[in-house]
Amino acid sequence: MFFASDNSGPAHPHIMQRVMDANAGHAMPYGNDEIMEDVRAAIRATFEAPEAVVYLVSTGTAANSLALACYCQPWQTIFCAQVAHIEEDECNAPEFYTGAAKLTLIPTDDKMSPDALRAAIARRPNGNVHMAQAGPVSITQVTERGSVYTLEELRALTAVARECDLPVHLDGARLANAIAALGCTPAEMTWKSGVDVLSFGGTKNGCMAVEAVVFFDPAKAWEFELRRKRGAHLLSKHRYLSAQMAAYMTDDLWLKMAQSANANARYLTDGLRAAGAELLHTPDANMVFARFPRATHQKLHNAGAKYYLWEGDLDSGPADEMLAARLVCDWSISKDLIDQFLSHF
Repeated sequence: MFFASDNSGPAHPHIMQRVMDANAGHAMPYGNDEIMEDVRAAIRATFEAPEAVVYLVSTGTAANSLALACYCQPWQTIFCAQVAHIEEDECNAPEFYTGAAKLTLIPTDDKMSPDALRAAIARRPNGNVHMAQAGPVSITQVTERGSVYTLEELRALTAVARECDLPVHLDGARLANAIAALGCTPAEMTWKSGVDVLSFGGTKNGCMAVEAVVFFDPAKAWEFELRRKRGAHLLSKHRYLSAQMAAYMTDDLWLKMAQSANANARYLTDGLRAAGAELLHTPDANMVFARFPRATHQKLHNAGAKYYLWEGDLDSGPADEMLAARLVCDWSISKDLIDQFLSHF
């Protein structure tokens, strides 16, 4: 009964098999393996972007930080939601890789609004030597609260960035879940909505350890290659990254796993509602935020169902006090396991 995160689940057997297949014989290192050519072609076709430049790294933090560094000078600031992943979960890596560029946080408990973004940018007018200069806008899709920006919402944000001549980065660690939720195409959610560079996640969606960085404008390609090498994220035995991503893109496995994870979250959500839990955010994709009594948390933990995130002290306090929890579903969780979890409510 693991709901800690979707990166705690297993890698899909097709992905593991492709890695095993890639383990035969020798291959050129550093991304020059033959499998990487298939990966580039597959991602370009999937995103309807024949000129896109595609690179692989092993972590989402590297994908986000190195991509942003290509669009942000040290004296600039990155605009992002107050609860963006690059703010909450990456230990200042974006600041480190950009050479200490600042993050300007847009006040919100979930999604950024265009008005709030516009106001934040207006407070950073370029040309004042005493202030950080305006830099890229970074959007987390799916948000850290489990919500999905609609295409209209995305385009409203990128329109503000365009008004101010700022590039847009999309943190898509769970992009597949967002696409599955909206039923749109990858192109519609990315470059057709004004996104310049994308971190396309695999690790949280059934891969072992791989993320793609997709530049829809090839102009930044060489700079990324230099930054990836200098930042120690160019893997020598790159074929094992390529093999994961190749399997991920084959027969839309990336989308099928996201659809499964989202369906699991809907099933869990329905069960939580029926059990009387209070939902804290709209569960658009595969993350569920709910509040239920301390006594229920204790019951779950005593039954071994303790692998999820929660707030508060479970050992002391009123039994009926409501404590918040985050529960994340991956592609592999079965309805039987979800039922087992819900049986303790």
